Amino acid sequence: MATADERDNGIHIGSVRGAFAIGNHNTVTHNEGAAPAVDPAQEELLRAVRELRDDLSRAVPSPQIAALSSELAGTEAEITDSGAAGPGRLSRLRTALTDAGAVVGLLASGTAVGQAVAALAGG
Repeated sequence: MATADERDNGIHIGSVRGAFAIGNHNTVTHNEGAAPAVDPAQEELLRAVRELRDDLSRAVPSPQIAALSSELAGTEAEITDSGAAGPGRLSRLRTALTDAGAVVGLLASGTAVGQAVAALAGG
C-alpha cells in the first residue's frame, strides 16, 4: 500500500521565507523589515544628527570634522538599526562634538545635537 506522500496527497514544504502556521488556532507575527521603535528623544537626536551631518559636508575638512562625521554616521546607523544610541555611542559623540567645538559652535545643528546628547546622557 502506498503512503500519502507516495500518492502526492501529503503536505510538502520546500522552502519558506517569512512566517507561517499550520493547524487550528495558530497565530503568526512576522516583523521582518520592520523598523525598531524609536523614543521621541532618540528621534530628536536622529533628526539633529542628520542635519549636522548635512551642515558638516560644507565645512572645511579637518581631522576633528572627520572624526565627528564618523561618529555622527555611527550614531545615525545605531539609532536606525536598533532604535537607540547606547551610552558608549553618546559618550563618543559628546567627545567628538567637544573636539570639533570651533566649527560645531557656529552651527545651530551642532547645538541641537549637543542638547539632544545631554538630554539622553544626563548633563
